Amino acid sequence: MPESPSANPAVAASPDSSGAVRVRVKAVPGSSRTRIVGLLGDHLKVQIAAAPQDGKANEALCRLLAEALGVPLRQVVVIEGASRPRKIVGVTGLAPGVVAERLLGARSAS
Repeated sequence: MPESPSANPAVAASPDSSGAVRVRVKAVPGSSRTRIVGLLGDHLKVQIAAAPQDGKANEALCRLLAEALGVPLRQVVVIEGASRPRKIVGVTGLAPGVVAERLLGARSAS
C-alpha cells in the first residue's frame, strides 16, 4: 500500500481549488549539484546547481521535480515564493499520495 500524503509533511493532503497538489520546498540555489536532499521540517529540501538569477534556479527546480514525478514540465510550477528560498510548487495531474511517494522515492535514489 502506498504511503499516505501525511508521511511527507511537505506535500499537502489534498489538491487546492485549482486541482494542484502543493509541495513546500526549501531551495538551495548555487549548490554543487541538483538533487532532492530530503525533508527539512515541513519542507522538501532541494539543492539546485543553477544560480538564482533570471528564474534559472526556479526553472531547474521545476525540471527536477517533473523528472522525479514522471510528469511533463508544464505540470510543475512555482506558485509562491519565486524570489525566496522557501517556495510552494504546484503539481497537477497526480494525487497527493502519488506525489509524496514519488518524491520520497526520488530522495532515496539520489
